[in-house]
Amino acid sequence: MSLDGLGEPSGAQQLPTLFPVPEPAPPSRRRRSPAGGPGVAANGPEVAVAGGNSGRAVTAGAAARPARGSVDEAGRQLVFFGAETVEPAVADLAGLLAGPGEVVRMGGTARLSIVVDAPWRVHVLVAELAQRGLAASWEPTEDERHAVRTSYTRALKPLAVAWTRGVAKRPPAGFHLNGRRLRLWLAAAGEVDPPGCRLHLGAADRQWWEPVGAALAAVGLAGELLDSGAGGPAYLISGRHRLRRLAELVGDRPSATPPTAWP
Repeated sequence: MSLDGLGEPSGAQQLPTLFPVPEPAPPSRRRRSPAGGPGVAANGPEVAVAGGNSGRAVTAGAAARPARGSVDEAGRQLVFFGAETVEPAVADLAGLLAGPGEVVRMGGTARLSIVVDAPWRVHVLVAELAQRGLAASWEPTEDERHAVRTSYTRALKPLAVAWTRGVAKRPPAGFHLNGRRLRLWLAAAGEVDPPGCRLHLGAADRQWWEPVGAALAAVGLAGELLDSGAGGPAYLISGRHRLRRLAELVGDRPSATPPTAWP
């Protein structure tokens, strides 16, 4: 079943809408460079990526660059590497792969999928994927969850190449996290449980939990690894300072998200 923008899913079964459905992000305005070169988006440079989508270069190991200036239009101080300081890019989907997301390759294309436990997560993820030029579909699972997946597309091939060895998923060398990657991970598999927040991991990815934890620590979010008996597998982010840091990095709560589900 596909979601056209963020309207109702096509097909006979409708996804329960428990929260306000966010409006699709407006397209970036384009302007000419002073030298008459290619147009660029008004809110940042536009770089062609594989598959004809627009966004920043799709390089899983490349560091995200903060936008120029440290204050947004509303006068708020922007956080270094926060979700609001960089444009959405396909490479941000590494945040889903740090959690329980999966990516598979087929020829020169790839598809990303993830199973989520609540309808609001479907709406948020579809909106995030649409911002990156990726069509998404969903379907209910037998355990009353929801499987969200992209179409096979060339735009995801660089991400898939970086994150797979054969058919196995593994973080690439130099893997790091930033605000937009954390935002996607939180939207798909984060659980706010005061006084902490759990970021769930893929149960089959045990050998890669440690490098993901190191990437969290590198952005000031060192967490406690929880096993399945303690509500995991997940990293528990706790402590007032770390939770404030997490909230700063992931940015404002998406409109479809319950207030209690966002730090």
